Amino acid sequence: MKKKIIIVIAIIIVLGGGYAASQYFMPHRDIQSVEAFVEIDASQLVDEYLADNNVANEKYLDAEGESKVIIINGTIKSIDTDQNNQIVAVLKSNNDELGVSCTFTTASHENAASLKTGDVIKVKGVVRSGAEYDEDLELYEDAIIEKCDLVK
Repeated sequence: MKKKIIIVIAIIIVLGGGYAASQYFMPHRDIQSVEAFVEIDASQLVDEYLADNNVANEKYLDAEGESKVIIINGTIKSIDTDQNNQIVAVLKSNNDELGVSCTFTTASHENAASLKTGDVIKVKGVVRSGAEYDEDLELYEDAIIEKCDLVK
């Protein structure tokens, strides 16, 4: 009896490990090779999320909650690097306190290295979160776009 229990537990562990390995080694979605769902100005994206977060999420996320690929047009308000040494460019919006934060990948780092404040750019990426006002902190939060690269 103990031997059967040990065999069942071993089979469950092997199956669980196999599933975890398949998820871990699954290829990542290549954002730059996918056709963009929409091309939009940074101000329009911010305004849509501020007007109604749920409606904007329905528009920019698919049924599984995965972000659709979009192209954002805008003027660079600021450039910085994050803790992963990735370039982050914030695009201006109509609201002076808000923008669209675009994080470039390490693969697209070379394309973004020459960017400077005031440049007008097109960026292709996926929505991580929309712009919003945090009432507890009394702060606006930028819309966040990830896995970005420049569109030429």
